[in-house]
Amino acid sequence: MTLQRRHLGIAGAAALVAMASGGGALAQSADEAAVAKAVEAFRDAMLKKDKAAFEKLCAEEMSYGHSAGRMETKAQFIADATGDRSMWKSITLSDASVKIVGTNAIARHKLTGENVSDGKTNAINIGILMVWAKQGADWKLLARQAYRL
Repeated sequence: MTLQRRHLGIAGAAALVAMASGGGALAQSADEAAVAKAVEAFRDAMLKKDKAAFEKLCAEEMSYGHSAGRMETKAQFIADATGDRSMWKSITLSDASVKIVGTNAIARHKLTGENVSDGKTNAINIGILMVWAKQGADWKLLARQAYRL
């Protein structure tokens, strides 16, 4: 088969449609990739109870909502996440998406895992909405809300 200009045009149009609909790795912008990396760093900090990582990742104005309805400030969240009351045994994120909106980003994912709280092991299966704000060159967590699935 001889390759003609119309074949290239059709292939190019198909590639643009796939990218516009989020159907390819090329569709992810540098900011989307940076937010996805920040979400992963946050997951890692939760597993390791890494106070320094939380300080770096969270905006001073952060509002952190738990699936049971409890709300925390940045200081309250970090104290709770790094304290002795509970610990994560495993965390898996799936069905992740990131959408950039100006200097903000909306990140969503499903979180499954296991934590130990007050000596009791709990299976976790929740949805997460995170709002990240670009502050300087860094993406900071401005708001997080978990919800029951």
